[in-house]
Amino acid sequence: MVLEKVPPSLRGELSRWMIEVQTGVYVGSLSALVRDLLWHKCIRNGAGGRCCQVYRTNNEQGFDIRIAGDFNRSVVDFDGLLLVAVRNARWGELTARNGDGLSGRRTLTTEDT
Repeated sequence: MVLEKVPPSLRGELSRWMIEVQTGVYVGSLSALVRDLLWHKCIRNGAGGRCCQVYRTNNEQGFDIRIAGDFNRSVVDFDGLLLVAVRNARWGELTARNGDGLSGRRTLTTEDT
């Protein structure tokens, strides 16, 4: 989990469950329940900061990605592969066809490239 611009109390809470290997970067082996509870805590107590969580799951890539608070980035499902889309000039064209991309995961196809 990666946190940016969040209150120190939230960083302290995460350090109880995971190791902070670098400022704002937390690594640990958590159950799905604890992982989800910590994610919701980060969303509630993030105070306008940014949170990103990458965790192991049973899919082709072997991981899943969650992003909150960073509206310049969005997780995109590209024919079964999770990618992170960064807002740029092309963003407007894609969001006009596929939705805003800010509320949840978008699905793109090879025709969008």
